[in-house]
Amino acid sequence: MSADPNPRPAISAALFDFGGVILTSPFEAFAAYEREHDLPDGFLRLVNATNPDTNAWAQLERGAVTVARFAELFEEESAVLGHRVDGHAVLGLLFGRLRPAMVEAVRRCGEHLKTGLLTNNFVVGDGHVDREHEMGDVLGLFDVVIESSKVGVRKPDPRFYELACAELGIEPAEAVFLDDLGVNLKPARALGMTTIKVGDPDVAIAELEAVVGFPLR
Repeated sequence: MSADPNPRPAISAALFDFGGVILTSPFEAFAAYEREHDLPDGFLRLVNATNPDTNAWAQLERGAVTVARFAELFEEESAVLGHRVDGHAVLGLLFGRLRPAMVEAVRRCGEHLKTGLLTNNFVVGDGHVDREHEMGDVLGLFDVVIESSKVGVRKPDPRFYELACAELGIEPAEAVFLDDLGVNLKPARALGMTTIKVGDPDVAIAELEAVVGFPLR
């Protein structure tokens, strides 16, 4: 059997999303909020998915608007869709709990591979969201951290992934990327990355073990 003339490069970097991967998914909090406020199931995600490149959410994560302006825009956008929602309240739903098993997977990846955190985030007041407070020592496990509010682009813009690769000194085909949203995985895969969609974190970790070839638990 002849050798593959274009063999795939070995994986040399593991890239992780934050919310929904390292932290529990904010969608759980969204669903609870919808139940408590008599909103249709999936309504908050519908607001965020409408005009996804230019809406309030997109502008906030690119650092183009303040939190106060985001709240105004989000309330306007949600009202157009039938239910006016407090934008400040929605932001308060974003910060989940750390997933210890995923943190351990990041730590073990760091023993063999380059690691990166790729997060769409936003500015609060005069500073960025306190990721150090939210994750404790977890931030220090990553070789690079790419934050949308600092670099001015956000997932799923391909430039976001290219920045991460440039910072790590790798080609996209050398990376595996974990995210809980298919829309964020699609451009990474198009660039050549191996991608893993995170639903059940235990399943995702098993898939990552198969990709990297060493135990993560």
